[in-house]
Amino acid sequence: MNFAVLASGKGSNLKAMIDAIRNGQIKAELKVVISDKKEAFCLEHARKALIPAIFIDPKDFKDREAFDKAVIDCLVKHQVDFVVLAGYMRLLSSFFLKQYPNKVLNIHPALLPSFKGTHAIQEAFDYGVKLTGPTVHFVTEAMDEGPIILQEAIEIKPKDTLESMAEKIHNAEHKIYPQAIDLFVRGKLKVEGRKVIVL
Repeated sequence: MNFAVLASGKGSNLKAMIDAIRNGQIKAELKVVISDKKEAFCLEHARKALIPAIFIDPKDFKDREAFDKAVIDCLVKHQVDFVVLAGYMRLLSSFFLKQYPNKVLNIHPALLPSFKGTHAIQEAFDYGVKLTGPTVHFVTEAMDEGPIILQEAIEIKPKDTLESMAEKIHNAEHKIYPQAIDLFVRGKLKVEGRKVIVL
């Protein structure tokens, strides 16, 4: 199977995926990395791994769907079977999701359905949670509401700072995201309503 990564930032999860492909954990080909940020370091990770790294500027398009159509054109050109989001800071349009039904994966740095949105780590820390951790889920039109594939709970101790908590979450992300992609590639995930059954 072929996949693409859409990313907007540093690309630490992307790097974990590239490593997982190299060590044989993920038996799929990463065909292209696309970013909506020209200077995003994720593009550099892709270039170093000799993976096509493409910047598509949202300012060149009249609306979200027009931008998504350009992204999909790129995905089709690279014969992409499924899509993985890695710190991608744009909501996907219904048009995009109809092209890839239950074929877009995302990771969120909190135990959904708690702390949805872009400030999940800060909000969980401020709330004083004792457990948090990342969630891999299928993407739907509503933000951070898709069926959950994998979660990993991590303990937050009194001595933890926001930075140490974030590091724990990111370390867990780098473990479970490749696991979820591997399950998807091997056809081990079945979506039944809100639930994802691991076969």
